Amino acid sequence: MQGSTRFRRYFQFVLTTIVAFAALTGSAQIAGTPAMATERPAAPEKNPPGDIPDTQVFVTYTSPLGFSLKVPEGWARTDRHDGANFSDKYNTVNITVASAASAPTATSAADHEAADLVKAGRAVKIEAIRKIVLRSGPALLIVYTSNSEPNPVTNKPLRLESNRYLIYRGGKLAILDLSAPLGADNADQWKLMSDSFQWR
Repeated sequence: MQGSTRFRRYFQFVLTTIVAFAALTGSAQIAGTPAMATERPAAPEKNPPGDIPDTQVFVTYTSPLGFSLKVPEGWARTDRHDGANFSDKYNTVNITVASAASAPTATSAADHEAADLVKAGRAVKIEAIRKIVLRSGPALLIVYTSNSEPNPVTNKPLRLESNRYLIYRGGKLAILDLSAPLGADNADQWKLMSDSFQWR
């Protein structure tokens, strides 16, 4: 009986010590509640699989939403009520159109579009917000990096770099996102696509 009491006291002491140590190191988790952890940026690939070939053919996509855009021929296309998405592996071209009372400014973009990216994305880091001029006219550019969804085979995310263009005209705001693995050399192709945007 006495030995049993000693064992219970020793077991309680060990359990209390483990719980206290877990609390100090932040590894404690109450059953039924998810652990709160901030996702870390994935390490950039040494040879990112995302270069768009110099020989890539581009075709003009004309949307019923009132715009046209050159996109890579052969990429998978998904039409939506607010825009369209074109993808090939980790490369994506995504565009949406919505109503807007006025043209965004650098300040409003930081407070809204950039803030929404950080809130909804995976380990998003805003690199720059600046005014630019496209062939269609003035626009805002948000440059950012983020993690992709985990690979279904390796369960590892890929670090992506993206350009988000905010293009406004007459009560409409087009948001064009161009994304590729971080380090991919797509500067010329991205310039071609962003400059090709036209309101119809």
